[in-house]
Amino acid sequence: MTRPTLGAVAIGRNEGERLKACLRSLVPLCERVVYVDSGSRDDSVAFARNLGVAVVELDSSVPFTAARARNAGAEALLAGGDLDLVQFVDGDCRVEPGWLEAGIAAMQDDPGLGLVTGWRSEIHPTATVYNQMCEVDWHRPAGPIVACGGDMMVRVAAFRQVGGFDPAVIAAEDDEFCLRLGKAGWKLLRLPVQMTWHDADMTRFGQWWQRTIRNGHGFAQVGRMHPPHFKREQMRVWVYGLALPLLFLLGLFTSLWLSLAVLGLYALSFWKTLKGLKGQPMAAKQAALLTLAKIPNLLGMLTYFRRRQRGDAMHIIEYK
Repeated sequence: MTRPTLGAVAIGRNEGERLKACLRSLVPLCERVVYVDSGSRDDSVAFARNLGVAVVELDSSVPFTAARARNAGAEALLAGGDLDLVQFVDGDCRVEPGWLEAGIAAMQDDPGLGLVTGWRSEIHPTATVYNQMCEVDWHRPAGPIVACGGDMMVRVAAFRQVGGFDPAVIAAEDDEFCLRLGKAGWKLLRLPVQMTWHDADMTRFGQWWQRTIRNGHGFAQVGRMHPPHFKREQMRVWVYGLALPLLFLLGLFTSLWLSLAVLGLYALSFWKTLKGLKGQPMAAKQAALLTLAKIPNLLGMLTYFRRRQRGDAMHIIEYK
């Protein structure tokens, strides 16, 4: 059986040393590599070109999105000649040696697979509580999946069939793409293999807050496009991010017992989250932030609804 051919698309914006590590991990192992830059002000473009990587610089007059960048990268990659597979990777990730071969082998063994992914891990998981939260979030069970993050190996035929990523989706665009792949009849699989090393580099509360707002935007936008996806996440946001805070305020003017009951529900949520994080570093801090997360999630959801109502462009929400 002929070995499938593989190219790679990396996307980034002001990723600095993270991008350099990313591209260095791809170039020796792929037939072709394309880097898509979304208005970086550092030396990302110059470095990529010096490494022999093809570069696409996105027009800044059109809103940047990860989906738009990945589509532009795939178009440039395939313009250089046919390929069977494309590895998409975010510019703040380094690809683990051996992953590409594992992914290729899985795709070769099962022609019905449209996408394979693996495990992403943080390079510095315990540097901050925010990095550790990413580390916990990345580790999902191996096996058949419905959706995955942006680091993925995709069959070109499947990518073309569903029309690539939707550039109007600014968060959870990877979920949205995966859902369309599944609806088109393709299988998606997470292999029990280390795939990439991610550098979240989140050191400030404000970065986490913005990232959590972005997540809420994704819950609302992708949830509306593919119901009932994200239904549970949205319900938790409406309850813990809106209904309970309103009841707490109402209780301050009517009955303090109502406000105390609301605080009790938050305490219960915190305790259950802490129990689920047993043994994890900084578990109490993680549980507190996850309990608080419903507030910025709500802001993100409301941002999406406001933009949709007004017909505004879906601009990215940056946190770095």
